[in-house]
Amino acid sequence: MELHIYDSSVELGRNAAECIAKKLNEAIAEKGKARMILSTGASQFDMFRYLVDQDVDWKNVEMFHLDEYIGLSESHPASFRKYLRDRFTNIVPVTPHFVNTEGDIGANLKALTRELRKEAIDVGVIGIGENGHIAFNDPPADFDTREAYKVVDLDKKCRMQQVGEGWFSSLEDTPAQAVSMTPYQIMQCRCIVSVVPDGRKAEAIRNTLENEGVSNEIPATLLKEHKEWYLYLDRESAAGFLAVR
Repeated sequence: MELHIYDSSVELGRNAAECIAKKLNEAIAEKGKARMILSTGASQFDMFRYLVDQDVDWKNVEMFHLDEYIGLSESHPASFRKYLRDRFTNIVPVTPHFVNTEGDIGANLKALTRELRKEAIDVGVIGIGENGHIAFNDPPADFDTREAYKVVDLDKKCRMQQVGEGWFSSLEDTPAQAVSMTPYQIMQCRCIVSVVPDGRKAEAIRNTLENEGVSNEIPATLLKEHKEWYLYLDRESAAGFLAVR
């Protein structure tokens, strides 16, 4: 693990974007193209603002999508497909592969998995939720499946995070299920960059870093086993961890 702590989420976002761009450029230099996975949510806003301005040959980049709600159309303001189009794929000329939760979800995921597993993923941008989830793998996360994506039930804390961030007006309005990339598939990325600002994430970060070993009750602890994990925090998200050091 390589840990970076910055004074603000803006500074964090800029430096994380530069790290992501560096890794993409290394892959393009090595093999003529790069493949990446992108997370979404309010915690990624600053990173995306800087990422789209990075000097990357975006036409040689493929982007895969981590997760999406079930029962939500792409036009809904909380749709992660809309989020990525508005903040990334409509701005830079990448080749996108989205999690489509409309129509035949099983067939959609089989097709997406075939594309995903054609070649290695160079960079996975993986956030950490308030409940310690990675993607939508809420605790207790399924560390055993070798599927690339699966349908998951969202716990109350995860759903309340979405309400707190303003994506939905109430718990009742927040979908109870989603499609998520699995922990196993996330760990297949050649490198992982986690962008985790905000004091709301301080408990999850403390639990992740202070917990000995790995636990599916704190899914983010799995990232500690990755050979190349870059964790980007601001002073607020690092507060709980720093207080015990």
